[in-house]
Amino acid sequence: MNFFDRMQNLDRRWIYLVVALAIIVPLLIPFNSKTYTTEPSENVYKMIDSFAGKDNKAILMCVSHDASTIAELFPMEVSVLRHCFERDIKVFTICFMPQSAPLVDYAINTAKEDFPNIKSGVNYCNFGYKPYSLFLPILLGMGDNIGEAVETDAEGRKVENLEIMENIRNYEDLNLVMDFSASGSVISWITYARVKFGVNVAAGITAVMAADNYPYLQSGQLIGMLSGLKGAAEYEKMVDVFAAKGKAFSKETINNTWIKITGNDIPTKFKKARIGMNAQSIAHIMIIVFIILGNIGYFVNKNKKKG
Repeated sequence: MNFFDRMQNLDRRWIYLVVALAIIVPLLIPFNSKTYTTEPSENVYKMIDSFAGKDNKAILMCVSHDASTIAELFPMEVSVLRHCFERDIKVFTICFMPQSAPLVDYAINTAKEDFPNIKSGVNYCNFGYKPYSLFLPILLGMGDNIGEAVETDAEGRKVENLEIMENIRNYEDLNLVMDFSASGSVISWITYARVKFGVNVAAGITAVMAADNYPYLQSGQLIGMLSGLKGAAEYEKMVDVFAAKGKAFSKETINNTWIKITGNDIPTKFKKARIGMNAQSIAHIMIIVFIILGNIGYFVNKNKKKG
């Protein structure tokens, strides 16, 4: 029996084992690889970074997913929060799914561990969970007055009395909404917040949802987009290269900079997407190899039978 005959008769459990190891080993033993950034991710970074140090500008992060998609979306949320904390950018968070509420708290607590001076109600404000029946009233209401649309935050405090609300009134100040979702929920922000109030909208989505959202990106209705684990990895790198060092974004710099994943002082929580991308890349390569070998073996055996 030749090599291709063996591949055709290979027990599929061996294939599953190899793919599993291809995923597990890079996660347990990270290796360095270069992350290239794309324009949709860069546009999100540049928009957020343009608010740095401005007390009359802020962003809103809407978390619209549960734990099933945490592997792709959670690193994005932590990276965006870290960017805001590094650059003194006011950030608000909100969710309309009860399953999302603990994920918002988890992301905030994970990001702010390294920023002892960051305070709730001063540098950031978590509006907490709001019933979905209030989604449209809150979305539209924030176009007039945020303090009236969202009366209390997750800690029960009166929003309009918080220090973070100084110079922040409506979408003219809260001028970027970023929706993190595994569905098409970002369309609601485009349809109402962008069309009616002209607010900038960005998306952080799972990889399978990217194709559905590209038309909005190409039309300019989305100012930028983070797509899956790759988008999260790109944002992690940009925060490392620029925000963490207080530097302005530069396309030339980001293309020529290689940030090592291993052997540096960057906490693991701030590079999870890049570590995950390594595992994902190796697994994809192994699957492609098996597909190629399987197809070659099929046609080799078919020609033998004809002969």
